[in-house]
Amino acid sequence: MEQRDDLFFMRRALELAALGAGRVSPNPMVGAVLVCDGEVIGEGYHQQFGGPHAEVHAIASVADEALLCHSTLYVTLEPCAHFGKTPPCSDLIIEKRIPRVVIGCRDPYSEVAGKGIAKLQAAGVAVTEGVLEAECRTCNEAFIKSHTTGLPFVALKLAQTLDGKIATSLGASRWITGEESRSEVHRLRSIYDAVMVGEATVRADDAQLTVRHCSGRNPLRVVLDCQLSLPLESKIFDSEAPTLVVASSLYAGSPKAALLKERGVMLLFVDEHSGKLDLRQVLVELHQRQVLSVLVEGGSRLSASFIREKLVDKILIFVAPKLFGGDALSAFAPLGVSIPSQAMNLSFGVPQFFGHDLLLEAYVEA
Repeated sequence: MEQRDDLFFMRRALELAALGAGRVSPNPMVGAVLVCDGEVIGEGYHQQFGGPHAEVHAIASVADEALLCHSTLYVTLEPCAHFGKTPPCSDLIIEKRIPRVVIGCRDPYSEVAGKGIAKLQAAGVAVTEGVLEAECRTCNEAFIKSHTTGLPFVALKLAQTLDGKIATSLGASRWITGEESRSEVHRLRSIYDAVMVGEATVRADDAQLTVRHCSGRNPLRVVLDCQLSLPLESKIFDSEAPTLVVASSLYAGSPKAALLKERGVMLLFVDEHSGKLDLRQVLVELHQRQVLSVLVEGGSRLSASFIREKLVDKILIFVAPKLFGGDALSAFAPLGVSIPSQAMNLSFGVPQFFGHDLLLEAYVEA
């Protein structure tokens, strides 16, 4: 019975954690539920970066504090054990004499990383770990990757036909997918720290890359423009959202760079190899700017470059029930796969429908 209850209440904690999407980065999303005698007496989640943690909100929501010493706290991520922007949650749990804590997964952050669990156990708190661990790790996949690799989590988004085409033979691509899919893309933008495109995509669609079809924050717009060739009139250079242009270091002192800076556009100059920007260096630089997650919305060449350089963690493909045929533009430029064993291996998530379109989610296998 206890194991079944643990699963049930941890699922609720995960639902709460998801409410912080797009609001707490670079902190993790965390949900917490307090249960006494099988009844929920308090709930909370991490609501905004720098604000109180999920455990604090959950404890504060309890009407009768006397119940805390008979309760179980369910939390998706290990309670912190250090002083950051807020005091340690593990200390608060001990202070309130909560006798049992159920944890989804450990916090990889070096200041926590098992220390919160150890502090609770040393104080006599019963700790259960690993309840719905896979789901809890997925909830914070960007935060976990950040603290284990020093790179942002990269999701590659594509909208294509059933036969894998992203534009007709004449280059037309509006609109392959329906309105429901486009609204979901805007929701995705609102929960990723940055959205990235190449200059060809901006030039073809005059892309704005803001969140308009739903509520939520605008991500950092990252444009890979090796030679700073985009016209200053492009919508991407408006003031609707912050924009970072990545170019070759050869153009650092160019007049175009100065004009972009005058418009408030941020610039990042990286190494160039055979006319292509060093994508790994770009990701390293973004991570140093506390960008933990990147949604790549590029065309076939940029998508292929990320795949070839093994920099992708997840692929999101919106598949429309349409056929463009063999003379249309394929979703990926050449990947250098000559035999099947060279192909990138993926594992599918649960497919979803948005209107008539199918969203396929696939994780890159290690």
